Amino acid sequence: MDYSMKSNYDKQPYVEVPSGAGRCVSGWAAVCAKLETVVADRRAIRTVMTVECYTGVLEDEIVVAMQSLGAIKIVRSAEAFLSKGEIDAKVAPLNGGDDPVFGCMNHLQMGDLMDPRKIDQLAEEIEQAESCLVVVLGSGASLIHPGDILVYADLARWEAQLRMRRDEISNLGIDNHDLKWSLQYKRAYFTDWRVCDRLKRDLMARWDFVLDTNQPDEPRMADGEAVREGLKEATRRPFRVVPFFDPAPWGGQWIKEACDMDRSAKNYGWGFDCVPEENSLLLKFGETLMELPSIDVVFQEPRALLGDKVYARFGDEFPIRFDFLDTIEGGNLSFQVHPLAEYIQHHFGMNYTQDESYYYLDAAEDATMYLGTKAGIDPEAMMEDLRSAQRGEKHFDDSAYVNCLPAKKHDHFLIPAGTVHCGGGGGMVLEISATPYIFTFKMWDWGRLGLDGLPRPINVERGGENIVWERDEQWVKENLVNQVEPLDSGEGWREERTGLHELEFIETRRHWFTDTVPHDTQGGVNVLNLVEGREVIVESPTDAFEPFVVHYAETFIVPAAVGAYTIRPHGESVGEECATLKAYVRT
Repeated sequence: MDYSMKSNYDKQPYVEVPSGAGRCVSGWAAVCAKLETVVADRRAIRTVMTVECYTGVLEDEIVVAMQSLGAIKIVRSAEAFLSKGEIDAKVAPLNGGDDPVFGCMNHLQMGDLMDPRKIDQLAEEIEQAESCLVVVLGSGASLIHPGDILVYADLARWEAQLRMRRDEISNLGIDNHDLKWSLQYKRAYFTDWRVCDRLKRDLMARWDFVLDTNQPDEPRMADGEAVREGLKEATRRPFRVVPFFDPAPWGGQWIKEACDMDRSAKNYGWGFDCVPEENSLLLKFGETLMELPSIDVVFQEPRALLGDKVYARFGDEFPIRFDFLDTIEGGNLSFQVHPLAEYIQHHFGMNYTQDESYYYLDAAEDATMYLGTKAGIDPEAMMEDLRSAQRGEKHFDDSAYVNCLPAKKHDHFLIPAGTVHCGGGGGMVLEISATPYIFTFKMWDWGRLGLDGLPRPINVERGGENIVWERDEQWVKENLVNQVEPLDSGEGWREERTGLHELEFIETRRHWFTDTVPHDTQGGVNVLNLVEGREVIVESPTDAFEPFVVHYAETFIVPAAVGAYTIRPHGESVGEECATLKAYVRT
């Protein structure tokens, strides 16, 4: 790999909010001063300030800050939750019992985890309070009192996960610090985040203030209208979410150089470059940056972002995911399969499954891709060998059963659900997939341990129930490997379809260009990555948005509402051939 050129990858992209200067304050002193002014302006005998918290927010920090406001009574919503045993009884059937990975999507609401009698008692306590200011604080606080002033304390899911790993937080409504962080994550994925998101959707239009709590003791707060304007602004122009990176048992070294990460780290296996459910969005108010979950844009502006047809199909979910899988100077990914649509619907309550593809941003000379089975194998023999490997009796003989292909830069391998696959060592993969990424049936992990020193969860039986055995090496070659089809061309550019498979709802187009390329969202969200070239610029033919510069390997979103846009080489790439890979939902 050529690491000689310094990385220009932007790890802190932001959306600038027009007329945003002065509308966001930072630090607890400034936050409390702002809130104190608002309370004083009300000139009421009593003011109730409700601080609704996303799960994982460090509430004690907020309590300490609020006590500086003077004559105050603080009511904690934690007092209104059901007992731990009662909550566990409700949640356990939805979280897969002892299963270490899987659970079921559900329709639980915040009120389902709270005791109506306790809510009424606290509401009466607020009504009888003699304090000038009552602060109701915590997850579910708005169910106790809607608030004369409503503050929403938000938190990105990635930061929540890091807090779980550091044993700083518990799951919603309970204290379970003794639970392994991966099981806390599973419970949050299936229950906590869904519950909080449902309440968040209901409250967004009423936010008086929004509190960014991602950095402990370094809050940012903006008025709700300014935040809503910022989220709307994001849908009027191309934008990027804030990427984050994580090591893996198979992780490589490419991300360190290309994305300018810590060179002393052992590896970076994952790069989450565009997963709006998990990533953050930075809004810039004057000189102040505010970090919010990027899913807030989807909730607040679903039609402008996704387009009417995509919204009608998926609701306020972002259905396309781009991430990095780095195995250069690393190891193989796990041998795995994703559930078929009917299986994920029946067992996990998801409306769609994880169809995906691997696009090779880079590759070593010996890079490989495992895809499909070998012709004429005995399925039961393969399954029995996988079971034996799971029991530790032997290593799985992949060479006897699995189709292994060489992989080179710009190869595109399509992976509809039900297809066994594994990215081999030596590859830098841009994974393009549908969003429900937690649903992976790992069937063989090459006899290694996870980063925690324990074997990673293996699901041989579930995997076997979803393998489409007819997808052997010949079928794979004809249907899934570099299905490139020329489509169009113009002066200095050409367009080709690279996938995905007809069974998948995502379409991908690659453009090679030395000059300006015309694009149009056609009423649906576009997600693109610069797969070749140092730098390009995205522009509006009608000057509807400010020119937007994109660097190598950066993923960016073009909202449906943008319509027409162009991309051309910029900076160091002028005069050179560049390439983008674009994904969108077939409608």
